[in-house]
Amino acid sequence: MMRVIGWILLAILLQGPCVAEVIPPDAAAVEGEVKMGTQAGLAAWVTAFRPRALAAGVPAATFDAALRGVEFNPKVVERDRNQNEFSKTVWDYLDTAVSEDRVRLGVAALARHAELFDRIAAEYGVEKEILAAVWGLESAYGTYPGDLPVLGSLATLAYDGRRGAFFEAELIAALKIIAGGHVDRFTGSWAGASGHTQFMPSSWERFAVDFDGDGKRNLWGEDPGDALASTANYLAQSGWTTGQPWGLEVTLPEGFDYDQTTERVVKPVPDWQALGVRTATGADLPDHGPGSILLPGGHRGAAFLIFPNFQVIEKYNTADAYIIGIGQLADRLKGGPPIAAAWPRDLRALTLDERKELQERLGQAGFDPGGVDGRMGPKTIAAVKAFQKAQGLIPDGYPSLEILTSLR
Repeated sequence: MMRVIGWILLAILLQGPCVAEVIPPDAAAVEGEVKMGTQAGLAAWVTAFRPRALAAGVPAATFDAALRGVEFNPKVVERDRNQNEFSKTVWDYLDTAVSEDRVRLGVAALARHAELFDRIAAEYGVEKEILAAVWGLESAYGTYPGDLPVLGSLATLAYDGRRGAFFEAELIAALKIIAGGHVDRFTGSWAGASGHTQFMPSSWERFAVDFDGDGKRNLWGEDPGDALASTANYLAQSGWTTGQPWGLEVTLPEGFDYDQTTERVVKPVPDWQALGVRTATGADLPDHGPGSILLPGGHRGAAFLIFPNFQVIEKYNTADAYIIGIGQLADRLKGGPPIAAAWPRDLRALTLDERKELQERLGQAGFDPGGVDGRMGPKTIAAVKAFQKAQGLIPDGYPSLEILTSLR
């Protein structure tokens, strides 16, 4: 949901995925490409949009000043057409998301802002390490909040039309932020998320708080207080349970029923214990309430017992790799160990076209993937599991090239 010029090498190393970049495709995106727009087309669209924005409460003076000379950005449209949030394997993603450099800088950030983190955690009931992890993944602890003009990105995407209504609403919300004096102009991600923890404008409307009491909900200044408190408010209002982990790494016994490795199967911890599930060190499982077993890299990779706070982070960003990245980074900031299990690094991630082909072929074979959009959601994973069972394979639901080759 939330993301300085002259900053290069560290940005490449540490930049995390903007939460707002995970935007589900609609029918138009699945059916085919939309003709690329033009600067003249955007100007005409802004003229037509003006009455709608004013009717929604945007002051005319704000609209005219903020959108005067707004530029069409074809690269933003290209990013929207080819979202790559899920194009990496989980291990490649985590190598960057929970790198030793990011852990080191996170520990330093927690020490530098210790009093601020403690006050926010006490008020909202969200652990400071989780907040620091979001800050670290979204903007490398405030060093790289994104450098694209937010209004230009949102106007481009609203005019482009693939998700016109969504981005038009976000543009109106962004204009209201400016009208309220919270910020004059701001930069962010290609999708319009901005600030220390990458809030979309509509999320600012719903969750942003004025933690420092200066009358502004400022997520973009040097002081990260409002942004971190707003993130805590977002998570708290989404159902965060204080003291409950997001999850923990576990080991599965030989002969384990891999068909149970899905968020759809929820069991009390004693039940998982009885099935032979143990922590990564072989110890008994701590009981934090009902949970599910997740295999983000298939049966050859790490296994996690996840709890409801996992789903809370999911409301911030839906990608499993992101959620695990936040959780693992938070654990490391607490002094916890790296993931113990090896990953199947001989495997590669499927391309977008391959993911779509996988879904098409699953459907043709009688295993409903829930549509063809290239996103490996619960229905697609369930379809992969069903296909694996039918083929006598371990039903871990991992959409590998081997599965696609078998379907071919």
